[in-house]
Amino acid sequence: MTAQRARTVIAGTVFVVLVLSSLTDDYFRDEFYYLACARRLAWGYVDHPPLSVLLLRVVTGVFGDSLLILRTLSAAIAAASVWLTGSIARRLGGDTFAQVLAMVAAAVSPALLANGTFYSLNVIEVLVWTAAALLLMDAIERPGRRTWALLGVVLGLGLLNKISVLWLCTGMAVGLLLTARPLLATAGPWLAAAIAAALFLPHVAWQIANDWPTLEFIRNASAEKMQRRGPVEFLLTQILNMHPLTAPVWMAGLAYLLAATAARRFRALGFIYIVTLAILLANPASRSGYLTPAYPVLFAAGGVALQSVLVKTFWRRASVAVLVIGGAVTFPFAVPVLPTGRYVAYAALAGQRPKTEEKKDVGRLPQFFADREGWREFVGQVVVAWDRLSPDEKAVAIVLVGNYGEAGAIERLARDHGIPVISGHNNYWLWGPGPRAADVVLVVSDSRERQEARFESVEDAGRISCGDCMPYENGLSIFIGRGLRRPLAAMWPDLKHYD
Repeated sequence: MTAQRARTVIAGTVFVVLVLSSLTDDYFRDEFYYLACARRLAWGYVDHPPLSVLLLRVVTGVFGDSLLILRTLSAAIAAASVWLTGSIARRLGGDTFAQVLAMVAAAVSPALLANGTFYSLNVIEVLVWTAAALLLMDAIERPGRRTWALLGVVLGLGLLNKISVLWLCTGMAVGLLLTARPLLATAGPWLAAAIAAALFLPHVAWQIANDWPTLEFIRNASAEKMQRRGPVEFLLTQILNMHPLTAPVWMAGLAYLLAATAARRFRALGFIYIVTLAILLANPASRSGYLTPAYPVLFAAGGVALQSVLVKTFWRRASVAVLVIGGAVTFPFAVPVLPTGRYVAYAALAGQRPKTEEKKDVGRLPQFFADREGWREFVGQVVVAWDRLSPDEKAVAIVLVGNYGEAGAIERLARDHGIPVISGHNNYWLWGPGPRAADVVLVVSDSRERQEARFESVEDAGRISCGDCMPYENGLSIFIGRGLRRPLAAMWPDLKHYD
């Protein structure tokens, strides 16, 4: 099999598997939020820049916003990242085996695979980092303004997708400074930086106009939302995230980029990982997944490093087979393919306990899977409570919920009911309380006392039961509040929570 055909087969398999997995899945919490943002285009949002939302608006405008459409988009992006991993291995001098090993390592990595199971800016981020690395190789090997300009476009679009691309830019700058300083005396790198900054500028202007909400979001999330971990735990988590069996590949890749004579021209690629790791270790509240986009390059380099070690056909085939088998074992932990009961039993057999990196309790499922559970039940119970209102009340009523997942789920799953929903969470707060007088408010909350302080009368209207959803949402009460003690506009600043 030729290298190109092998890359096509592996990337195509990733695409097909991820699309098929969506047939037994349901919307992820963040997907509801992205859909809500896509209905309200802007140059920025409290917790992310606009590119992922704009792409979603284009795709859903043409094909609709079904789960299959969202997951086909995310699967295509994930498969493209795997393809580019093989392309980087080829550019580093890798033969067919090196390219296959690199791509299979990326394809079985739980963190990379999981990113492709739902639409988010994270799956796009991996593609941006991988494409930027390939373009940096082009710029180093064959310097030219066109290549540097294209790299600037990719970095600028990457910044418009996720601000953490600044880490990639910093890593590139440090890498060039330490390993290819003469290039910095040419116009190319500065052209790339100027183009990236120009593309990012409208989002910066939006941040200024809205009092830098993302900085407030980051501060709050670091201080209040995320669990803190030490450097050793963070590094050990990287091995689990990427799969223990792939560790020899990416570790060999990092060593190859930093020390091998054959990789001297592309030494800067290794410093991207080192610099990003250092930045993340400096903040104990960093998510372990923040480093995920840096691994495809290491897998590519690892494939090249190991091609000279595994020279016999038997060992080459065996190494790929071991990764495939190991990936099959961990596949259910990254892709929601098992019914809940079977997943729980499988996880227990493997010694895996439900977990989250946030300061939240979990139930039978880790947060990554629990955030896909119970949304239709949640929305159905809200609709039942809404239907208790008279026609006159519905004409002035709104629904107030606690977070963007709940609000977005109601917007998407109950859109035929015409229920206006508001929340104080992230961009829902920025969108405001809406034009209604809100003489009647249906509130989903865990506190009747809080509602009695807000309304002259409070009526119990139901209770949320959402199965294996996140525990903080299971058991919430539904109240109907009548007669606000303060106008909603006056109360709105108190409802704000960016996290």
